[in-house]
Amino acid sequence: MEMKGILGRKIGMTEKFTKDGKVIPVTVVEVEPNVITQIKTVATDGYNAIQLAVCDKKVKNATKAEIGHAKKAGISPKRFLKEIRVDNVEDYTLGSTLAADIFTAGEKVDVTGTSKGKGYQGVIKRHGQSRGPETHGSRYHRRPGSMGTMRPMRVMKGKKLAGHMGNETVTIQNLEIIEVCVEDNYILVSGNIPGPKQSLVLIKSAIKGGKVEPKDIIINEPVIDSVEEPVSEETVETTETANEVEETTEA
Repeated sequence: MEMKGILGRKIGMTEKFTKDGKVIPVTVVEVEPNVITQIKTVATDGYNAIQLAVCDKKVKNATKAEIGHAKKAGISPKRFLKEIRVDNVEDYTLGSTLAADIFTAGEKVDVTGTSKGKGYQGVIKRHGQSRGPETHGSRYHRRPGSMGTMRPMRVMKGKKLAGHMGNETVTIQNLEIIEVCVEDNYILVSGNIPGPKQSLVLIKSAIKGGKVEPKDIIINEPVIDSVEEPVSEETVETTETANEVEETTEA
């Protein structure tokens, strides 16, 4: 299976309904056209890959290296760059763009993002440990437990302690593409994906592969009511005169 991927921005979650009455929770990912800023080959780098870039960056905030790198592709500097392995680099051209239509409904994908940061947390929230008794002079409420003070008289590696929680690279596998819209630049992915709103995510082909039948979802099209033109007084008078003439003719 050909590997492919694209960078997007998580917007939020909503839901879609199928025609057989099922509800599918989906995450909306905004996918702006990704520019190919570099092509790596086996001859030059030892492997085949392409580098994608998205979101413009002010030239005054870019380094000379970033400006020169973007100039090779004929574009302005970009904020986010990501490298993706591909099978055949001949299918890509430096400076060309990839849109949301590289994926189709029913495809299985892996989504990678940075999880929400929780700051410095204790062992109960960070590792799900139980707390101690709250009464009878326990004085042991939310402590981490024994540090292992017996031999070798030190804290062993891997001990679950308090520390920085979240803000990690997380990948959720085997999510399904529910809908792809090139006109509005978005992709609907089944379920939830890591990261807060407006965070950058990478959608790529599922490493385990596979494709299912696209869901027959209900598309809500806007309904435009017919607008009746206002009737002027001249039109009313003309209509009344025409009716009087018809009555006179019949008489």
